[in-house]
Amino acid sequence: MDASSAFQDSLPVSSDALLAHLTEWGLDYRLHEHVPLRTVEESKAVEDQFMVPCEKALRVKNLYLRDKKKRNYLVTLEQNREIDLKGLGAALGVGNLSFGSPDRLMQNLGIRPGAVSPLAMLNGVNNNVRFFMDAAAQEAEVIYMHPLVNDRTVAMAQTDVMAFFERIGCEVTWLP
Repeated sequence: MDASSAFQDSLPVSSDALLAHLTEWGLDYRLHEHVPLRTVEESKAVEDQFMVPCEKALRVKNLYLRDKKKRNYLVTLEQNREIDLKGLGAALGVGNLSFGSPDRLMQNLGIRPGAVSPLAMLNGVNNNVRFFMDAAAQEAEVIYMHPLVNDRTVAMAQTDVMAFFERIGCEVTWLP
């Protein structure tokens, strides 16, 4: 099964339900629909369709990771940031990291590969997933991310993203 909105009803929380929650909570967003995107390169190819000129935006890449003690992590980084898993594990103070399996991704974040997003912490907070975010997000005006599916992107003010995390009880650990 793919990670597009065509299959969102098979997720624990659908993209439509997430967007309804955001609206209900008074969190503004701009929704953009596009072809399914699985990689940063694919995202870069379409982002000019919805990026706002001169906007101080953060476009992200997301990593679902596990350590040897089977603890789960979601790491959200600026899309062009180079990453070394060994160095990242040391920076997080958790040792060696590896990518989590698609089954664990669904079990712990309620999403499929290709749709990994900080918004998936809606599910992750109930499954002991620790969340780390690039400190660059603190300087952004707007953050672009998938709303649990990979054929949609939402643009949310940084303050609304932080209000989302607070609303769901998600602690953000900042990565310098």
